[in-house]
Amino acid sequence: MKNVLLIVTGASPQVLTETLFALHLQGKPMPEDVFVITTKSTKAMLTYGLFTQGHLAKLIADYELPAISLKDENIWLIEDDKGQPINDAKSEIEQTYMADFITRKVFELTNQPNISIHASIAGGRKTMAFYLGYAMSLLGREQDSLSHVFVNDEFEFVKDFYYPTPYSQVINGKNGTQVDCINAEVTLAEIPFVRMRQSIDETLIANMQSASFSQTVASLNAAHKKELTLEVNAKAKTLTFAGIDIKLTAKECAFYLWLNQYSQSEQAALIVGRDFEETLRYSTEYLTLLQQNSSDLRVFRDTFAIEPEDFRDGLHSTLKCMEKTFVQQTRSRINNKINKVLPNELASKIEISSNKQGITTHYALSAQKHNIKINITA
Repeated sequence: MKNVLLIVTGASPQVLTETLFALHLQGKPMPEDVFVITTKSTKAMLTYGLFTQGHLAKLIADYELPAISLKDENIWLIEDDKGQPINDAKSEIEQTYMADFITRKVFELTNQPNISIHASIAGGRKTMAFYLGYAMSLLGREQDSLSHVFVNDEFEFVKDFYYPTPYSQVINGKNGTQVDCINAEVTLAEIPFVRMRQSIDETLIANMQSASFSQTVASLNAAHKKELTLEVNAKAKTLTFAGIDIKLTAKECAFYLWLNQYSQSEQAALIVGRDFEETLRYSTEYLTLLQQNSSDLRVFRDTFAIEPEDFRDGLHSTLKCMEKTFVQQTRSRINNKINKVLPNELASKIEISSNKQGITTHYALSAQKHNIKINITA
């Protein structure tokens, strides 16, 4: 199994060499590859100290360590939602990007079964360390570990200190003093963490590559809440549940709203029976909702054989009855979207149910059965 080091760094790239030294000192497996998560503004400090000044190579030579690779492509710059590196992580939106990016990278590494990850939270901003630790708790496996590294006070925040040298090396310390690197003490503290991966639904884990950190947390939290609310925004064509936006087409959103009306009716469902395709009632009801936010020709003209303008003006001579396959296929597409972004326990609360009862099929929103409050924004 290949050992790798995953580390977050900020303005103190020394934590990387300190961590490598401490791993060697404690006889831990040394990483073959190093992955660094940092920002655009601090990458220059990292590469200057480790490569230009050569502190990484010096550490490897001084302690005769095995080859340790830190490729430029393994220095990951935190990106915004458009894939552009952020300069720092000071603003609220940049903190969001940082959380999403770290979770995504931990997801990518932990999806490789043949590597063992040692994650260090010693560097970077406090929130960087928190997000890395939390992502490891969500996704970490038995072979993965988490740690922090400490140095004694006189060497802490000393910019020229990178690791305790096996020979005398005097550098400038704090407050005009001088210190000898040979006297430095570095301590690696392994951090026990709860590995939640086995208790998290596999669908949610699979979605972590594209879902945001906040969405992931909301999904986990909401799954155990007693009271949940579903927001339906007809104009934006979204379902929002447990902090997650599920994007629908206008056709799908109108269908969901239409079924909501039937779910709240006396029958508590849309009942599709033998004579379903013999009345214009269902086409008229559905298109009335659809036309409020869309005039999609693929629905009006191709599915129901009517122009949007004619339907609006009450000219329904060409209007086709709704077919059973339209109900089945639209339900299936909506449920697929819901299940892609929500864990099973949450998806089951808002998906569209289908129950065969004799020669009829009953379609309804599961939200009604689960007492989910539905707020509709037109």
